[in-house]
Amino acid sequence: MADKKLKITLVKSTIGAVPKNRKVVESMGFHKLGSSVILPDNAATRGQIAKVGYLLKVEEVE
Repeated sequence: MADKKLKITLVKSTIGAVPKNRKVVESMGFHKLGSSVILPDNAATRGQIAKVGYLLKVEEVE
């Protein structure tokens, strides 16, 4: 059984974001606007998405 993955894309700039939220976005592995990362679907990733979800687009990947 394969683990679920999430494809997360940064769709909004972090310029006006709270500094703590900028660090969350950076820790997820984003470097540029429009970049995507694939992360495991677990509680830690879901918590990060909940914190900065207004900057992201999330899709499930198999």
